[in-house]
Amino acid sequence: MAKTILVAGYGPGISAAVAEKFGAEGFQVAIVGRSADRLARGVEALEAKGVKAKAFTANLGDPAAVRALVDDVRRALGPISVLEWTAYTPGNVAGDLLSAKPEEIRSLFDVSIIGLLSAVQALLPDLKSEKGAILVTNGGAGFVNPQMDALCAQWGMMGLGVSNAAKHKLVGTLAAKLAGDGVYVTEIMVSGVIKGTSFDQGQMPAIEGSRVAAKYWELYTERKELRTTIQ
Repeated sequence: MAKTILVAGYGPGISAAVAEKFGAEGFQVAIVGRSADRLARGVEALEAKGVKAKAFTANLGDPAAVRALVDDVRRALGPISVLEWTAYTPGNVAGDLLSAKPEEIRSLFDVSIIGLLSAVQALLPDLKSEKGAILVTNGGAGFVNPQMDALCAQWGMMGLGVSNAAKHKLVGTLAAKLAGDGVYVTEIMVSGVIKGTSFDQGQMPAIEGSRVAAKYWELYTERKELRTTIQ
């Protein structure tokens, strides 16, 4: 039976490219997001390329919804071998932590930390039995150094920087915890904007999503690097 990848946070850019790349390599693909129309177009595009794909709508910041999602994907496609997490909280960066409302800050962690961890917990039986993998997309704002801290404050993305840094630590601790179970955990830190996304305003050279997807496939097949940076 073909392996299954769950692509969480489906949209233009990295997640669409990952779905296409892993599908081309023989995976069944479950794409997850909030927009039923976008997901339907994604399934149509994947099926046109010979990929078996199914769409699932879910709020990835709600732990109960994430657990239900995993059950739904299992019923439809069988055990899940790979989780790819590109999900983030759109339109919110809690830019100035000195004035941001608590709910703004909380919503960033709902998806990047609680949602991701809820998915991992629900998927543990599959990931362990399949010797699977967790692939996490993160942003360069999560680097912990004085230069990036200053940029986060200057550019008004302080909350995003803090949540990305927390996700960076989460990846490392999950990798250490799951290595003995044969589950591979890796992270790509994207330092730049992805072509075709809402962040691509033509102000700087954009990164092709296919480049990130190809790197994920390399990381998955070689299973050596904990994290890498693409810029």
